[in-house]
Amino acid sequence: MHWSRLVEAVRERGQYPTSKEAERVTRIVLSALGGHVTGPERVELARRLPPEAAAVVAAQIPAVQPLTASEFVDGVAARIEGATPATARWDVSSVLSVVADVAGDDLVDRLIGDLPSGYALLFGRAELARPQPA
Repeated sequence: MHWSRLVEAVRERGQYPTSKEAERVTRIVLSALGGHVTGPERVELARRLPPEAAAVVAAQIPAVQPLTASEFVDGVAARIEGATPATARWDVSSVLSVVADVAGDDLVDRLIGDLPSGYALLFGRAELARPQPA
């Protein structure tokens, strides 16, 4: 998939009026995601994304402390002028659900497993109960 097709998929999924707006949101969400995906999953995600998207993800320094899904959305909202938590949640879900389509189920399952609870919904997946430590 090329960058332009990724952006177009986000534009359609998020119902953005222009490709320019979809591209802006895509870059912001991917850069935020890049700080929270680590290890082999980060490398594999970069391989599955278009090169321009992979560069946005890979350019981010991994976060020291993982954010909850709500904190992640709030962080994205802070980077989008005029965004509210509700509009940022829409933006994040629009991008991450397309990323999930591109990345494939196996990788997305591992990403969700590595992230704090709540991210599954942002990737367009049901949030399954996680096993509790014994």
